[in-house]
Amino acid sequence: MQDLEALPEDAFNRSLGGKARTVADLVCEVNLVNDHIGLTIRNEPLFDWPDGWITAPEGARTKAAAIESFNSSSQRIIDTVEQMSEEVLAGTIATEHGETDRFERCRFMALHVWYHSGQLNYIQTLLGDDGWHWK
Repeated sequence: MQDLEALPEDAFNRSLGGKARTVADLVCEVNLVNDHIGLTIRNEPLFDWPDGWITAPEGARTKAAAIESFNSSSQRIIDTVEQMSEEVLAGTIATEHGETDRFERCRFMALHVWYHSGQLNYIQTLLGDDGWHWK
């Protein structure tokens, strides 16, 4: 969240070099992964994964919209995991990639957020800000 808040408004819908994904696109993908994993670990029906690079829909390309959607998606998955015991989290589940456990899906989700956080930090430096914005 702190990385998102530190970025300027124009970064959320700006494609550096004309080919790079925007900050809003990255947030949209993180949210989709969080929501997909939430459905998976709750054993709920999954939505179809979009083809190609994930891009933010028109209404989600502002700083305020991206931050709000990230907060909502993050809170949904936090609420889901906090309601599960360690035993439930360690239980085997079926995914589109085979059997695993809920802990593994949560580990993947954390890694995925971490990866895109690095991309946000790189965009931040390309925009001339090399400061650390984490508290």
